[in-house]
Amino acid sequence: MLKRSLELLKKLESSGFKAYIVGGFVRDCFIKRQSSDVDICTNAKPKDLLNVFPDAILPKEKYGSVTLLYKGIRFEITTFRKEIRYENRKPIEIEYTDDFEEDIRRRDFTVNTLCMNSDGDLIDILNGKEDIKNRVIKVVGDVNKKFEEDPLRMLRAVRFATKLNFKLDESVIAGIKNNAKYILNLSYDRKKDELIKILVCNNASYGINLIIDLGLDKYLELSNLNKMIITGDILGMLSQLNIVNIYPFSNNEKECINNINNIVNKKSIDNVDLYNYGLYVCQIAADILNINRKILIRAEKKLPIRSKRDICISADEICNLLNISPNGILKEVYKSLEKEILCGNILNKKEDLKNYIMNNY
Repeated sequence: MLKRSLELLKKLESSGFKAYIVGGFVRDCFIKRQSSDVDICTNAKPKDLLNVFPDAILPKEKYGSVTLLYKGIRFEITTFRKEIRYENRKPIEIEYTDDFEEDIRRRDFTVNTLCMNSDGDLIDILNGKEDIKNRVIKVVGDVNKKFEEDPLRMLRAVRFATKLNFKLDESVIAGIKNNAKYILNLSYDRKKDELIKILVCNNASYGINLIIDLGLDKYLELSNLNKMIITGDILGMLSQLNIVNIYPFSNNEKECINNINNIVNKKSIDNVDLYNYGLYVCQIAADILNINRKILIRAEKKLPIRSKRDICISADEICNLLNISPNGILKEVYKSLEKEILCGNILNKKEDLKNYIMNNY
């Protein structure tokens, strides 16, 4: 990945532009950590970038950036720019610059300001290496100004501290406590996205404790965060926070979360749950309930039926047996048969099913 990144820098330089790798990729190279995203900054304007890289894409929602898929690797290439002008804490205007250092100074945290030139040399303008060595997250510039301008930076500070297992500088802690209320002004989409990035970290418990200690859970409307059990699935964690009616979720996510909660609330998992909700949902609930997943996998493999179609009696046979025409009672009968078979009260054999139906209907 580094080789391809340096190739892009040289390609931009050969076209007459300045270019550097910047941000998390360089930071991760410095600490010998695996990284997957590469950001490049340059004095080339977006139209120049499209001339150099005709296959690049110019996303409408991003100012001064193009996305390039180069030899199977996705790159974000952004034009040097000055600090964004904010109005009511929303970014409304950017201005390009030819000054590389000015672009670096607009960034959020010093650990993300390391750069690399086309020779692979590190450039450290704001002592980012020192902060990385000291394992501390510091803000570039005025802490209160940065957090008030864009409150999401407070959650990003927590996220980077969690991801890297770094501490927050005292000035950052004070700045977050002073400006935490502004998180209420963020969209739920932005908050959810950053929250998920924190929760999926291997070090998630550290991030959770930071959110609580800094009082951010109040402004994120996470009433149960201090009781949350970390699971191997993000929906399992989100299901415990009672935010399904506050934060944006797809209908499938809502259904999954509601099903998880249904199981967790009854505090046990049986064949009926495996049948109705499926193994995936039951395994997530099992993590919350501290039930061994292997038990569920074995039970799921032994289910006597997996759908209504597996029941060894047809709708016509039930109608003939009860001397009725097809009506709503069929649904009730099948529902009852499903439960009795799954609970082991009757065998899925035609004669047994007939006897059950005759005795109960």
